[in-house]
Amino acid sequence: MSLDACAVLVERGDPDRFAALMAAPMAARPKLLPLYAFNLELARAPWVTAEPMIAEMRLQWWRDVVAEAAPRAHEVAAPLHALITGANLPVPVLDRLAAARVWDVYPDPFEDEVALRGYLDDTAGGLMWLSALALGAQAEAESVVRDFAFGAGLANYLRAVPVLEERGRRPLVDGRPAAVRRLASEGLAALARARAKRSVVAAAWPALLPGWQAAPLLAQVVRKPNLVADGTMGLSEFSRRGRLLWQAATRRW
Repeated sequence: MSLDACAVLVERGDPDRFAALMAAPMAARPKLLPLYAFNLELARAPWVTAEPMIAEMRLQWWRDVVAEAAPRAHEVAAPLHALITGANLPVPVLDRLAAARVWDVYPDPFEDEVALRGYLDDTAGGLMWLSALALGAQAEAESVVRDFAFGAGLANYLRAVPVLEERGRRPLVDGRPAAVRRLASEGLAALARARAKRSVVAAAWPALLPGWQAAPLLAQVVRKPNLVADGTMGLSEFSRRGRLLWQAATRRW
């Protein structure tokens, strides 16, 4: 069983997360790759077909994968199953990660911002917490990891807003500048709470590297919330690379 296929998938389909993976210690990479590839498969499932039923079937297939005792012969499913077994990862968290993606299948908006936060917690929060668990995090670290994941997930979600709208989705409950600014401020506050308690996640710090761009991106939105609708959020290549290298070297996410 090789992780090469997972690496190829993540490199092509999720380059930012792959960059964070390459900045992580070598020993951490085999524990993160199956989760990142699994997340990518889930994220793509709603968009590879115009038939909602087929998209839901794809997501259900992955839910079955994580629930079954025996591995399936699949380039991502087999390494994922080995990781779930070896690291004793919680199946309910994996299942919610897949189930949350059903929202992406349909054009219906979130009922309210509580529902949006729940989606971000199940997707970004679930993935980052599973990654931290795979690297040895203890239960007391969960709230810290999920706070950081909310900020990181929100930053990525806001970057995706124009694409989601082009695909007929209504990603924001309230897209007015004041509401977008407030949401970004909440994300920054969550990042700050997590950083104040970073010591409890010390053993699993590589799991949080994918959020290396979150703080400056959310700060951009607080200053200029129209960047979200314009699709112009982003850091310079120099800033992106430098920030990632600094965080990997200092372990200060």
